[in-house]
Amino acid sequence: MNGQPNRMLDTQPPCFSRKFAELLIIACTGMKRRMAEDGAFKGTDVGFAVGPALTRITLFGDFEVHAPDGSPIPIANRRARAILAMISVDPERLIARETLIKLLWPGRFEAQARASLRQCLLELSKLLEASGCAILSVSRDRVGLIADSVQTDLGDLDHALTVGDVELAKSVLHAIGVKPLLDQMHISDGFDAWVKSAREECDGRISAKIADAAAVLQRAGKKATAAKLDEAWSIREKPKGLAAPPAPLVQERTRIAVLPFHAIGAGDGSDYFADGIVDELISTLGQVPQLLIAGRTSSFHFRDSKLPPPEIASALGVSHLIEGSVQRQGERVRIHIRLIDGENGFELSGQRFDGTLDDVFALQETVAQAVTAAIGTALGVAMQPPLVHGLTHSHEAYDLYLQSRALSYNMFGNGALDSAVKLLDMAVALDPDFAEAWLLKGEVHQLIAIYTACLDRPAQSAQMAESVERALAINPNLGQAYSLLGFHQMVNNDFVGGLDLAFKGYQLEPNNPQVAMRLGSYLIFCGLTENGMRYVEEALAQDPVDGRKYLLRGCGHFNRGNIDAAVTDLQRSVDLGFPSIPLAVVTAAKGQHALAVELYMQTRLLMNKSIFPPAGTTPMTPEVMDAYWLVAAKGVCSGVSEDRETYCRTLDFVHMTMYDKGDMSIAAPAVFMGYIDMLFKTLGEKISPPNITALMYIWADVDPIRQIWQHEEFIPFAQRIGMAAAWDKYGWPDLLPVPSNR
Repeated sequence: MNGQPNRMLDTQPPCFSRKFAELLIIACTGMKRRMAEDGAFKGTDVGFAVGPALTRITLFGDFEVHAPDGSPIPIANRRARAILAMISVDPERLIARETLIKLLWPGRFEAQARASLRQCLLELSKLLEASGCAILSVSRDRVGLIADSVQTDLGDLDHALTVGDVELAKSVLHAIGVKPLLDQMHISDGFDAWVKSAREECDGRISAKIADAAAVLQRAGKKATAAKLDEAWSIREKPKGLAAPPAPLVQERTRIAVLPFHAIGAGDGSDYFADGIVDELISTLGQVPQLLIAGRTSSFHFRDSKLPPPEIASALGVSHLIEGSVQRQGERVRIHIRLIDGENGFELSGQRFDGTLDDVFALQETVAQAVTAAIGTALGVAMQPPLVHGLTHSHEAYDLYLQSRALSYNMFGNGALDSAVKLLDMAVALDPDFAEAWLLKGEVHQLIAIYTACLDRPAQSAQMAESVERALAINPNLGQAYSLLGFHQMVNNDFVGGLDLAFKGYQLEPNNPQVAMRLGSYLIFCGLTENGMRYVEEALAQDPVDGRKYLLRGCGHFNRGNIDAAVTDLQRSVDLGFPSIPLAVVTAAKGQHALAVELYMQTRLLMNKSIFPPAGTTPMTPEVMDAYWLVAAKGVCSGVSEDRETYCRTLDFVHMTMYDKGDMSIAAPAVFMGYIDMLFKTLGEKISPPNITALMYIWADVDPIRQIWQHEEFIPFAQRIGMAAAWDKYGWPDLLPVPSNR
């Protein structure tokens, strides 16, 4: 687990899955009949044949390719991705090789550029054909797609508007939201200009088609349908309000990752001081408008990795890597930095910096500015130099802060979090104005409340809030602090206040994946899955090797009914060291009950490691633990009513005997089994830092979970805990029909 927090509830960017493609075909086959009945768009010649599944390409948002069987096709070479993207925007148009060379290999000698293009096309063809996608049409002069071999989201929208399927057009518009065409692609200034032109042409064409379609509907007397179509397009044109989807990330940004530095002289290679240098470098480089930095969790996943740089860069979705080492001898500090081309692994530049602990922040600033300049030189782009503000005037306080931060990442060690609090108390005693130390102390108290067997979780949450408020009093621009306070508000039944603070935190730190993830999770707690998933996906795009985010997105897919996507994400979270219970629940929903029981049972191996026994209970013998987990696994996953009833009665007994009546070990299975009486006794009586995460699971439209939100007492329950108040401000839950007496 590479020392990362093993959180239980935190999930693949939105794409048009194979299920969606199948639904699309079904919709198309019935389109002509519906249009004839509708009376609108008469005279349109519409004919569809249900043919074989096609290669599926997502052009809006993150560029993705899926084989006809629905499996993703990762394309690590960014120029190969760009070629496929360019020819997919207009599949009927071939692009000249000269154009590709000019946009993708600018500044190279002609012979070298032509050879690079040939090699790139060869590798791309082999990769696609290996997945059953023989879609490229390559001639001596031009490159394009074989006719009718590819299906894209842009093509779906174009076609729906052309033939007059308003419902399908609205569905596609809703799916693409405000995501720009070919998001996060950058090769050169010329390529950026091409993408900008393609976006303008695309939006102009779609806007004109929507206007034409609305006019036809108006003439046919279908004013309400025309208004709905205009409304669907207006969401893309003018996102409104705090709850609107996040603004797209700046397209010109170069994606880079800072890998853990080697600590020279540290026996285990994990010296906290070297990690601290990397953490501050990640934060500082994040200030540069032209850069987008991979999240710490993902970067540190590759500590001491034996993978070659191109594979690491591909996994992180970045074009450049920063490697380095730190040597600390007494008061002297020496830092080596290397900038690596993520495509080929070549070192682009390397520098050495010397300084002392007295000027460590100035040294960090020098390093960050040198790295920024090197990236700018490599790309031929002027970069805005970042500035480092000194966190504290006390070297001793800073050292204690770095030690405690290292402990917080290794939170499941014996007493690691308690030790971190003690170190932070010492740090703020030395410097009471050390805002980042107060913020970290708040985070550690939250971790204690959620992930340890403490007996007073509300008190830990209150200490978190107190520490975070001290940090904000010193520095009111800490977005992470607001998102933490938002969690405390929700635990205290103020869902509106919690979301308000989370949105404020996001406004201050939109590029912090942890802030975006928290905002997304809070929205999903409230049943606003569609809106919340936008922020989760944004966080995962920046921090793509974090099991918490896969866990959260898997839950979001489950709530949306995308079961296969949920299984993929939840399996990824398990592979990254997270519990298999959510994967088991979704597997049971697929009808694979025996496998689901086995997956659920696997989680028992994490007891006392990443899942702690309920507070106030005595340890079980191995035999009793196995028996208990078998009852639990069958009760949740077997699909047998007798097994469910047995586990429900077991939960009744556990609830009566446990110190914490709302413990997550009771609340979560109550949700999974649709045991609403127990849900009322736990979450309905007291929300706590651990059990609030069970709320994200109540919004699945599968039995027996749907029995919860369909229950006649669910709305009063939501009102009691403060959730319903958030609906009035941030929107009604995706699954619930808006009541007439609202």
